[in-house]
Amino acid sequence: MRNKLKQLTKDTALYGLSTIVGRFLNFLLVPFYTNIFNPSDYGVISILYTFIALLNIFFLFGMDSAYLKYAGTADISERESIFKTSLFPVLAVDGFLILLILAGKSLLSSAFNIPVQHSYLWYYLAAILLVDSITALPYISLRLKKKAINFSLIRIANILFNITLNIILIVGLKKGIESVFISNLAASLLSLILLAPELFLFKKGTFNKDLLRKLFKFGLPYLPAGIASMFMQVIDRPIVEKLKGFETLGIYQANYRMGIFMMLFVSMFQFAWQPFFLENSKEEKGKELFSKVFTYFTAVGSIILVFLSLFVYDFATLKIGGYSLIGKAYWSGLSIIPVVLFAYLLNGFYINFSAGLFIKEKSIAFPLIMGIGAMINVVANFILIPQLDIMGAAISTLLSYLAMAIGFYFMSQKVFPIKYEWNKVSLVLLMVIIIGTVYYMNWNYLNSHNIIKIAMLLVFLASLFIFKIVSRHSLNLLLRKNIS
Repeated sequence: MRNKLKQLTKDTALYGLSTIVGRFLNFLLVPFYTNIFNPSDYGVISILYTFIALLNIFFLFGMDSAYLKYAGTADISERESIFKTSLFPVLAVDGFLILLILAGKSLLSSAFNIPVQHSYLWYYLAAILLVDSITALPYISLRLKKKAINFSLIRIANILFNITLNIILIVGLKKGIESVFISNLAASLLSLILLAPELFLFKKGTFNKDLLRKLFKFGLPYLPAGIASMFMQVIDRPIVEKLKGFETLGIYQANYRMGIFMMLFVSMFQFAWQPFFLENSKEEKGKELFSKVFTYFTAVGSIILVFLSLFVYDFATLKIGGYSLIGKAYWSGLSIIPVVLFAYLLNGFYINFSAGLFIKEKSIAFPLIMGIGAMINVVANFILIPQLDIMGAAISTLLSYLAMAIGFYFMSQKVFPIKYEWNKVSLVLLMVIIIGTVYYMNWNYLNSHNIIKIAMLLVFLASLFIFKIVSRHSLNLLLRKNIS
């Protein structure tokens, strides 16, 4: 088990290189945008990216999950045919969807309240969706081949190119919000070029109709599941805009993006976790291994949550060269950040729990659970936003992720029971809730007394060892260098 945990830690660290460095670099666009664009303009950008996120699910319609499943368990010699059989329907469907978007851009602009002068942006959006869907399978191919370094370098190159173009277009050429989408498209095309060696698998493989039916059978249930999942992530944006306007949406989105640090942790774990549990699902002590992984995940994620929650106000308002991490016009939304961080941690819980359903090919459960989570999110947003403003939207997201984590846990336990260390996990969560409650009840006072916040953090860290949530041995195991 020790070697297995070391391998997962190594893979997580390697994928984390691209995820942390890449998304952190991308995150630098938040202070860039919020110190240049007003909240209303930033709200328009947020709405358009909400549309991209939602349509991206239709552009892949579960083929990425199906390819990962069948290629991940197949012999290396069979992967080329699986790649070709998976990519062919993606190309066909995407061509049709592109035509629909371009034909209905006027209706879409009206539905999303996009100003007429920005209607041409739909051409950029359609191109971004097409290129990103084509590159999805090559990225998965790199993960399956354990080419984490290649994966990381391509993703980082994409983001560096994107940031550079943003600076040139906005600062140098004085372009408006269209610069955001032009830069995104150019960076996506760069990724496509760099992934060309993986795309050559499309030529080498053999199209298999029987396999295509299996791919559709496994992958299509992920379409409604993906829609529900994306609703969970972005449906609050158009609701905030409808109820409160573009300015409030801009403030909400800028502060919501501060949850990126927990999202980074969860994302880098997910990249390594999916191939890991597929490889170890048949091991004799596989379930014990998965249980230990969840405990470590909860402990590390909670440390990140407590640290960032206690000091997020200091980070966000710190000024360097006259500029802050978030523009002053957006500071009124800082209080939602700890809630968003907690929501992302719960997102990591459901990623852990979904392994059993994935292993047992029970993909039909995904749309059901995620659909319930999405409905909770929508209903809670309409109830809480009028009462609590943007805090209501943040709480709605947390509630929906909690519901999904509970749903995936019980459904997965039916087909792939795992004895999790709930005594340790519950204790960690209890300490997180206590610290969070104390912090919110004394928000103004604690944000001006950092010494107390440092003491709170140290008490939390010490409690993890005092209550034996983690041990010195397990900490050394997770932190040990194992590149060799």
